This record gives sequence, C-alpha cells and structure tokens, in this order.
Amino acid sequence: MAAVIRVAAVDDDRMLLDGLANWVAGVPDLRLVGTGATVGELLRQLVVPVDVVLLDLVLRDRSDAAENVRRLTALGYRVLVLSVWAQPDQVVATFAAGAGGYVTKDHDLAALAVAIRQVHAGQPVFSTELAFACLRDARPVRPQLSPRERAVLLAYASGMTLKQAARHLGIRPETARTYLDRVKSKYHDLGRPTRTKLDLAERVREDQLEAG
Repeated sequence: MAAVIRVAAVDDDRMLLDGLANWVAGVPDLRLVGTGATVGELLRQLVVPVDVVLLDLVLRDRSDAAENVRRLTALGYRVLVLSVWAQPDQVVATFAAGAGGYVTKDHDLAALAVAIRQVHAGQPVFSTELAFACLRDARPVRPQLSPRERAVLLAYASGMTLKQAARHLGIRPETARTYLDRVKSKYHDLGRPTRTKLDLAERVREDQLEAG
C-alpha cells in the first residue's frame, strides 16, 4: 500500500480550495491537511506535518512568489507551484527559490496527482511553459541563500565592514563571518567565484538581490 502524501494548499480562490478538498478525498494516497489564502495563514493553521504544498503563483496579498517558496522550503516542505500563467521570469524565480515543480491550472486532476507524487519523490516537474521560460531566462544561476545569509551579504556588500554588518544585524562578528563564508561557498559551487567585497557587490547587482 502506497504511503499517504500529506498535501496543503495556498490559494485565495475559496471555490478552488473546496473543489480540491472534494477531489483529494477520493484519492487514496493523498490527504489534504491544510489550506490558506496566504502562506502566513496556512502556517498559522497547520497542526500536522506536510509533505507537499500547492502554491498559487499570484496571490491577492501581492506577496512575492519566490519569497513564498523560500518560506515554505525553509521549513522542509516540498513546493509545487500552480498558476493560470505568469511571466517567464516569475516562473524561473520560483525554481531558483527552491520550488520542486510548476504546472498550469489547465491540467486535469489526474495530471496534478502525478505531479504531486513526483515532487514528493524529489523529482522535478517541468511543464512546457517552464521549459520555455528557462530557455528565455538569461540570468546567472543564483544560489539559494537563507534570509540571514542574504542580510549579511547585502550589508557587507553595501560598504560596511564585517563588524559593522554584524552590529547592524545584531549578531556576533564571527557569526557574520560564518554566514559570509557560506555565501562565498555557495557562489563557488555554482562556478561563480566570489572572493572580494567587489565580487560580492557585483553578485548583488547581477542577481538583483536588492530588488528581490
């Protein structure tokens, strides 16, 4: 007997969520354990573990899709992004943030079930739309930085010394150094050596981190 995959959903379409609940009830290996109109609402209501979160790309609270993905993956959830359609850079940004899959809402429910199972198994789900978006995306591959790593990078690259950056963020200098070393290591692993402060400032500009 297949293990049950615990699914949660973030979407501000109440009718869609109700329909999803009715559909999942009839799929033996899926169980809907939580829903919310925003990521924050979902996280406040969750009382049981979750395996896969279905995340609507564009929500009425105007939250950033990539940041929503980062919040969820930081908690250990796998994320399957759903949308009617989006600009290619939005789609690619969610994958850069750690999403495990992307499908459009015009797929039938059987296809959605397959996508959920694939994401749960750690297999990336690519749609035709995503492949097209990736082909058009000319941005450098960006590392997945934790919120604290990003904060240290931005403070240090802005011109602060490491001690000033640590004081600004309320952490110890040696802790700031650890975060900065992790940032450099992540860029190195992607083939983008980042050794100096000028290198770091260039990465911030290339990856549009201040705007993201």
